[in-house]
Amino acid sequence: MAPAAPVLLLLLPPLLLLLGRPLLGAPGHGAGTWSRFAWLPYPQDQLFLHDTFPDGFLWGAGSAAYQTEGGWRQDGKGASIWDTFAHRPSAPAGGDVASDSYNNLFRDAEGLRRLGVSHYRFSLSWARLLPNGTEPVNPAGLAHYIRLLGHLRELGIEPVVTLYHWDLPQGLQDAFGGWASPVLPQLFRDYAELCFRHFGGQVRYWLTMDNPYVVAWHGYGTGQLPPGVRGGPRLGYRAAHHLLQAHAKVWHLYNDHFRPTQRGKVSIALSSHWIKPQRMTEKNIKECQKSLDYVLGWFAKPIFIDGDYPESMRSNLSSLLPEFSEFEKKYVKGTADFFALSFGATLSFQLLDSHMKFQQLESISLRQLLYWISSEYNNPEIFIVENSWFVSGSTKRDDAKYLYYLKKFIMETLKAIRYDGVNVFGYTVWSLLDGFEWHRGYSIRRGLFYVDFQSHDKKLMPKSSVLFYQKLIEKNGFPPLPENQPIEGIFPCGFAWGIVDNYIQVDTTPSQFLDSNVYVWDVHQTKKLIKLDGVFTSKRKRHCVDFAAIRLQISLLQEMHVTHFHFSLKWSLILPLGNLSLINHTLVHYYQCFATELLRVNITPVVALWQPMAENQELPVSLAKYGAWENAETIQAFVEYAKFCFTSLGDHVKFWITMNEPPVKNLTYTAGHNLLKAHAKAWHLYDKEFRRSQKGKISIALQADWVEPACPFSRNDQEVADRILEFDIGWLAEPIFGNGDYPQVMRAWLHRRNGVDLYNFHLPYFSEDEKKLIKGSFDFFALSHYTTTLVGWEKEDAVKYDHYLEVQMINDITWLHSPSRVAVVPWGLRKLLKWVKSKYGDVPTYILANGIDDDQNMVHDKLRVYYIQNYINEALK
Repeated sequence: MAPAAPVLLLLLPPLLLLLGRPLLGAPGHGAGTWSRFAWLPYPQDQLFLHDTFPDGFLWGAGSAAYQTEGGWRQDGKGASIWDTFAHRPSAPAGGDVASDSYNNLFRDAEGLRRLGVSHYRFSLSWARLLPNGTEPVNPAGLAHYIRLLGHLRELGIEPVVTLYHWDLPQGLQDAFGGWASPVLPQLFRDYAELCFRHFGGQVRYWLTMDNPYVVAWHGYGTGQLPPGVRGGPRLGYRAAHHLLQAHAKVWHLYNDHFRPTQRGKVSIALSSHWIKPQRMTEKNIKECQKSLDYVLGWFAKPIFIDGDYPESMRSNLSSLLPEFSEFEKKYVKGTADFFALSFGATLSFQLLDSHMKFQQLESISLRQLLYWISSEYNNPEIFIVENSWFVSGSTKRDDAKYLYYLKKFIMETLKAIRYDGVNVFGYTVWSLLDGFEWHRGYSIRRGLFYVDFQSHDKKLMPKSSVLFYQKLIEKNGFPPLPENQPIEGIFPCGFAWGIVDNYIQVDTTPSQFLDSNVYVWDVHQTKKLIKLDGVFTSKRKRHCVDFAAIRLQISLLQEMHVTHFHFSLKWSLILPLGNLSLINHTLVHYYQCFATELLRVNITPVVALWQPMAENQELPVSLAKYGAWENAETIQAFVEYAKFCFTSLGDHVKFWITMNEPPVKNLTYTAGHNLLKAHAKAWHLYDKEFRRSQKGKISIALQADWVEPACPFSRNDQEVADRILEFDIGWLAEPIFGNGDYPQVMRAWLHRRNGVDLYNFHLPYFSEDEKKLIKGSFDFFALSHYTTTLVGWEKEDAVKYDHYLEVQMINDITWLHSPSRVAVVPWGLRKLLKWVKSKYGDVPTYILANGIDDDQNMVHDKLRVYYIQNYINEALK
């Protein structure tokens, strides 16, 4: 096995993962959620959970009639309030055609079959069944849904049917004022009875309505959504009151007349956000509780607890909030057979009124919301009937952003079940296919299947998220994989364990014994030392003990039991003018002493000649002023500097790094070209003039973070990842460790970009002699590795999109992140090491830097401990 690197970390024993179960007591304990999650073990509780869902867990996909059906005037369908709203001159394109699901029933069913879902949630169009909202029935509408239910039965897919998903018949709005009218609950009951009678034999799960908060508040309060009534809070609360009455009537209708024969279940789909306190104070937590009361509790508490609104609403809204009679409270209470939850960008956050956040902070923690519901409403069975995020409307099939949000939400659901004991029995991804996204129109997409809205046939094309969800369902979760499991073992004998400090603490304050002046102590007046003019003593030779700082640093290293210590010299301080005309001999002596003291305690120095840290890249001012690495004269200046260091320190240093982490993100191609030649010349200088006598080794250390395709199923994303690896690592590695020239991928890409754009990036050419000079100028492969990044080709976020390389940076939000948002991805190190070996052969490899930032306010650096343990374990693998 090749010698391994000084892994610059400390291996500590693993921490115990202690995760509590919920304390289920009386209803109303949701307020304890915030403090509970604040005290869960970090970082263990935030790690990805590799486990499976309970047997029989329901996996579904969903859609809504107005968003996908189209056919708005087809086969006798009546107009809905959304048809009217979308036909306003100022409105964006509506759902007249949308995904045309009305005419593509079998197309949609094939998508469901391909996913492997057990359930399909869809909504009935009230205006398609009852064009005016009441009798007569539209036979074509009945036939359509009977045909859909029959085909689902043939495929073994259970329907989850929503009676009302925002598309009220326009006739009811015109005649009665819609949900502002007390007449609507009875009309809704009549409509539900029609549906139960014709479809109930094939439907096990019914949802009376979707997200009554949006219907009431934005339909009749703010007027932001259809029917666009700006009635203010009073009318919004009245509409909500009628929606609750309508829901209760339908539940009792089913319970009394249809449940005995149809044996189904009925609930209401409630949407919510999650909110976290700005600071963990009692006042802020109360405000968070109030925020949930005003959105979710507004409907959930009457149904699941006591038939009345939350006390926080009652005490603050006074007469704005309608009253339930005692009879109505009993009638509404308990009218849900399970808790149906919707949680997503549009419903939960974009349509949340800012004042309902009560100056607290939104959060996308589905897990904490599930726990709150469980604690607040006495551990109900929970069916997640809508969940996902969104991507840009221009995104086609590689929907990485959507995929990782989906992954996060499903993983949090799994944690809620396994860690918190929440009773979740089903999950529904939203949505099956792209459609009309309400007030966002077609500016975003939320479907698993891509729909080209401009095409005639509206063919469904699977996105990357389809493959992800399909495999997830097959495995019923995220089962542990062998490659994710830690291994036990020992590293080879002689394995180098080290620590890095980019620049050691240099203290060259002269010792008192190096000062030839004589002083007296003014004890009585100034209390200071007073120099005696004209009185001198003889100087003695400088000794390493004169530098007190060295002893402290060495003692700390000894406590770590490391075998190697890696640090960088300061070129700009050693040779301030960039040449040998001015040498900082005191600093050189300090470095000599430091290296000597390291060797004395059996710690091997690993010394870098140049570390580009500051604005001037730690170059002498004279070199930085005249172009730095852009100027070819810097090459020779570096070689002279290297020779001076080899001469002055070489007897004490057996591991040299010419350049430590050259900044490829900020280097021009000319600067990189000169940098490579400088490295090669320094390497050959050492090889010819110093290696025989000093018996050391020398190489270059490259920063090498791993790059992974954002969509693991996408060939395009894989090509992007390969390209970025060549630009980030191969640019400087290939000439040295490969064929002496730049990667062909770089040359081909730059040629293409310069030909089609205004870019004019020139990648220089090496002469044949220069190729021979650079190729093989190494004794080992040294790298720094800190994290892994995801890249894709679909442009989603302009801020994180590199137009030059045509790459979109993506974040996997399920990964653990440091306070500065650096991702902790241990397996990325192992993949990188395999890539280096496959590219450059079995070259001895040293990991010269590896680590993470942690919370500076915490005494115990728990994140760093986790990082060290797991990255070292991946190196061992």
